Amino acid sequence: MSSYIPRALTIAGSDSGGGAGIQADLKAFAAFGVHGMSALTAITAQNTTGVTAVHPIPPHIVAAQIEAVASDIGVDAAKTGMLFSADIIAVVADEVKKWSFPLVVDPVMIAKSGAPLLQPEAKDALIRLLLPLATVVTPNAHEAAAITGQSVTTLADAEKAAKAIADLGPKAVVVKGGHLIGDEAVDVLLVGDRFHYFREPRLASTTDHGTGCTFAASIAAGLARGDDLLQAVTQAKRVVTDAVRFGFSVGSGHGPVNPLAGLYREAEKITVLENVAQAVRFLEDHPVLARLCPESQINVAMGLPQPRDLSDVCGVPGRVTCAGGRLRASSGPAFGGSRHIARAIIAAGRTNPQIRAAMNITVNDNILDACRRLGLVISSYDRRDEPADVKAKEGGSTLWGAEEAIRKAGRVPDVFYHMGDWGKEPMMVILGPKAMDVARRALAIAEAVDAM
Repeated sequence: MSSYIPRALTIAGSDSGGGAGIQADLKAFAAFGVHGMSALTAITAQNTTGVTAVHPIPPHIVAAQIEAVASDIGVDAAKTGMLFSADIIAVVADEVKKWSFPLVVDPVMIAKSGAPLLQPEAKDALIRLLLPLATVVTPNAHEAAAITGQSVTTLADAEKAAKAIADLGPKAVVVKGGHLIGDEAVDVLLVGDRFHYFREPRLASTTDHGTGCTFAASIAAGLARGDDLLQAVTQAKRVVTDAVRFGFSVGSGHGPVNPLAGLYREAEKITVLENVAQAVRFLEDHPVLARLCPESQINVAMGLPQPRDLSDVCGVPGRVTCAGGRLRASSGPAFGGSRHIARAIIAAGRTNPQIRAAMNITVNDNILDACRRLGLVISSYDRRDEPADVKAKEGGSTLWGAEEAIRKAGRVPDVFYHMGDWGKEPMMVILGPKAMDVARRALAIAEAVDAM
């Protein structure tokens, strides 16, 4: 007998472009380990640039879909998206009352492109019939304004709108901050008389199609798993932020978010760990590499695609040391195991996302000559030019230096170096797509030096 799995239902429209609607919802459910089910309310012809046609599903078929899954499989939580008409809203409300499952209402009214997804006369039915049944309602600023008749552009406006919507009957309200004024995207959750705030840096991205669907579906998935509302919203905020950051750049308009980004990145961690471990063994197996070891030792590291911070980069805690004429790792690789080299990887990845690995070695005239003989693209920076505020900040030098070297080269170089400063030894950083790539490049440099 198979183990129990939480079950979540999406009651929404189909997006032929795969970015929003039930397609996004089912991906979000899967990201949480929840079995996803669907009750289709409308078929849309849409892509990244807009919606070209809408065909609503007959209300009795919508009701029959909900009835079919609730009566057999069961529903631990549900969410609504595009409902299109007052008649569909009415049958959905009847089914929710009949089966009494927790409900997340995403009051979808218009598409990202501006196309209407809710008939004008259906707004009253949504407010009157469905909002009172909601565990939580998740409007964006425009939807909150349409529901309340108030302007919603600031955080204070969002708080005011949340209170007004809560008066309509839902147990809780989240006014999403993607369209609010400010440098941060701040979502406002009102539960009872208490506000909670969820802040993330505003992302400059065009892969944002399906954000609202993913957010609401993620909350529903959390509720289906038994999480409390605050926990469910917290997790949903994290998932949707990553879904936008790591969305898919397809089509010529707003590309789809990637609700499964978190799962993909967790899986990629294994690959990265294995590659760094392989690189460490490679370094240990080639004694000639010991002559490249600086006094401050070596680190070799590799990041996840588009690393957000140091925790997304895998390195060697304690570094790789030189002992008995050979390199020896102080410990096994771990994420967060590098600070300086990790910052070089983050800087390089901003210019060329294919460059995800780096390794530091010592530098001298022979090593520079070897790099030239190998045809490597070389850049450098002068630590004496480093701004005082950067010097004073822990780890700031590596990031600034990498950015300077990239700027001078006009691209991400194969290697970059500096010749030291007061109390700082000269250092070279080797860059490449994977940890094994930089380890092999280091061996080529060492062998070229040895052949001089």
